[in-house]
Amino acid sequence: MAVFNLGSINADLFYQVPHLLSPGETLASTQHSRGLGGKGANMSVAIARAAARAVHIGAVGPDGRWAVDRLLEYGVDTRNIITMTEPTGHAVIMVDTRGENAILLYPGANQAITETHIDNALKSATELDTFLFQNETSAQVEGATLASSRGMRVVYAAAPFDAGAVQAVLPLLDILVMNAVEAKQLTDATGIALGDLPVRDIVVTLGGDGCRWLNTDVATDQRFPAIPVTPVDTTGAGDTFTGFLIAGLDRGLPMEQAISLGQQAGAIMVTRHGTADVIPDLKDVQDARLG
Repeated sequence: MAVFNLGSINADLFYQVPHLLSPGETLASTQHSRGLGGKGANMSVAIARAAARAVHIGAVGPDGRWAVDRLLEYGVDTRNIITMTEPTGHAVIMVDTRGENAILLYPGANQAITETHIDNALKSATELDTFLFQNETSAQVEGATLASSRGMRVVYAAAPFDAGAVQAVLPLLDILVMNAVEAKQLTDATGIALGDLPVRDIVVTLGGDGCRWLNTDVATDQRFPAIPVTPVDTTGAGDTFTGFLIAGLDRGLPMEQAISLGQQAGAIMVTRHGTADVIPDLKDVQDARLG
C-alpha cells in the first residue's frame, strides 16, 4: 500500500519576530533560516516518517533540486516530481514569541502541474492505495477524478481553504480534513451541516480543544481531547497531524488510533521550530508516549 500525495513543494523562509506585522509596519526579525516546506512536502515527510510509503506528485523549478534531494533523504519516493521552467514555490513565514505565525505564499511551479503528469504518476496505483491532495497545486479536480476512477481512497486536506475548491471535489472524497475555522467557512458557504456532507469521514482539528471525527455512514460524532504541551511554533503542525493520520490508516489502523497517532505527532511538532525538517518520526512518537 502507498499514499500518492499530489502536493506543493516550497522553500520556507523563516523569520522570528517580536510580534506579527501590522499593516504599514516595518519590523526587524531576530532570526532567519531556510527550510523545506509546502503543505504537500510536509505531509509527504510526515507520511514517510510515520512508516508508510509516500509517493510525492509535484513540481519544482530549476532552483529546486535541493528540495527534491531533501525529500528523498527523508524517505519520500520522488520519482514523480518534475522540474518546470517556473521557479520553485516559496513561503515567507513570520513566527512570533508566542509561536503564532503569518505566512505569505508564492505558488510557483506548484501551479504548473498537469493532469497528464498526475495520470502518469498514478499508473501503478491500485484500489489499496490512498490519494491525498491539498489546495496548493493545480489540477486538483483532475487528480481526484483520476484517483477515484482507480478505486483509490481519496483524501482532501482543505487548506489553504477555499469553499469553491472544496465543493468542486466533495463528490469524489472519502475523507475530508479541516480545522475548525475551515469547517465553519464550509458550512457557511454551503448551508450544509458537516454531518450531512457527502463524505464518509470528516476530521476537524480543534487546536487546543483537540479533534473531532464525524462518520456520516453511521451518523457518529466523536471528540478527542487535546494533548497538553507548550507550543513554540505551530507552523506545520496540522500537516504533521494529517500525514500521520493518513499513514496510520494506510497501515491498517482504525480511525480512532490513526487520529491519536496524528495528535501525538502534532503535539511534538508544536514544540519544535521549523516545518518539514523537524517533523517527528514514529520512534519519536513512541518514545514520547504523549496523550
